[in-house]
Amino acid sequence: MEQLIPIGIFLFVLFLLLGSGVWVGLALMGVAYVGMELFTSRPAGDAMITKIWSSSSSWTLTALPLFIWMGEILYRTRLSEDMFRGLSPWMARLPGGLVHTNIVGCTVFAAVSGSSAATLTTVGKMSIPELRKRNYPETMVIGTLAGAATLGLMIPPSLTLIVYGVTINESITKLFMAGVFPGLVLAALFMGYVAVTSFVSKDFDPDPEPPMSFTEKLRNSRFLIPVICLILVVIGSMYMGWATATEAAAFGVIGSMLLAATQGSLTWGTFSESLMGAVRTSAMIALILAGASFLSLSMGFTGIPRGLADLIASWELSRFQLLMALLVFYVVLGCFLDGISSVVLTMAVVEPMIRAAGIDLIWFGIFIVVVVEMAQITPPIGFNLFVLQGMTGHEMNFIARAAIPMFLIMVVMVFVLIAFPDLATWLPDNIRKGPAS
Repeated sequence: MEQLIPIGIFLFVLFLLLGSGVWVGLALMGVAYVGMELFTSRPAGDAMITKIWSSSSSWTLTALPLFIWMGEILYRTRLSEDMFRGLSPWMARLPGGLVHTNIVGCTVFAAVSGSSAATLTTVGKMSIPELRKRNYPETMVIGTLAGAATLGLMIPPSLTLIVYGVTINESITKLFMAGVFPGLVLAALFMGYVAVTSFVSKDFDPDPEPPMSFTEKLRNSRFLIPVICLILVVIGSMYMGWATATEAAAFGVIGSMLLAATQGSLTWGTFSESLMGAVRTSAMIALILAGASFLSLSMGFTGIPRGLADLIASWELSRFQLLMALLVFYVVLGCFLDGISSVVLTMAVVEPMIRAAGIDLIWFGIFIVVVVEMAQITPPIGFNLFVLQGMTGHEMNFIARAAIPMFLIMVVMVFVLIAFPDLATWLPDNIRKGPAS
């Protein structure tokens, strides 16, 4: 195959740069530059400037820093404490008890965050001390938190879905809507695992919660009202067709500021910290996207994406076989790269295969997000594992073992998506028509 030489050179330069500690975005640009110089006659510098500018000037991409900023503001509020106080009375009587607050809390915060790390940190800083105080099994506390925090990548607004949509030029709003039902189903699977484990595990013997009347439960539920209103504003405005993803993100920033102000946590210090945090994260993602767009152009000149797509087509794989191959590929890739880097690095090659196989690109966005979620809890790069290590002080091996059941549940979720594709496609297919996103 004539593309083997350029593929080998691309991979060699990429791993050489990544192994030397160069930022992912700069490594992608370096690989693309080498490819342009070796395999094309077009001036590499001019091509890089033109491509990076065109990819960075997308209006759709403006939703990304706004959603990141919204999550940064909420991270600095008392949202986690309020969520625990509002959720714990309802979770205490379920099989598995207050461990469910990890899952439900992450699900709720994911709907206003978009970031797995922000979801994990916000929920974990409150739930871990409370669950430890009540003698819940440490492996269950850490495992459920590691797994449920990945819902921040699927439940809208999801940063990974924004990056995926921009990369393949798909509607961000439709991708957001596609992630709602699969995210809720995955959360239900996590909760089902907790319930079953609470019955069969001998170590599951937490301290009982004091009884609480229905009126007291309702009174505590008032703490959930602000975040629920924010979710309705952000997601509801997109679903009803009143706002694009970018406009909904702007509403979310305003709503999160109002929430922080009413809690008394909006000071000049927290405002500037949230703004600079959003700038740093947005700049990091923008650099990766810029490098990936230039790499896609460089690979396109060599014919690598089309050649690989034709090669795989010649194998005559069924859709299921192709998806299983991609599942293994992304799980392995996730051991070395973060989720967003995995998506932008591979889309130039994977997208032609998916289109040729007749797989719905909206559905595939949810498929790839579930697989990328696995990368958040797989060593050695799993980011959620590092965050949990810093929060709990446990060894990485202990945290990784605690997260294994969550990883297996995500594998089950992949097969659920394949068996029931309407789970991801029904809502975007029936979404109300509104402003373009």
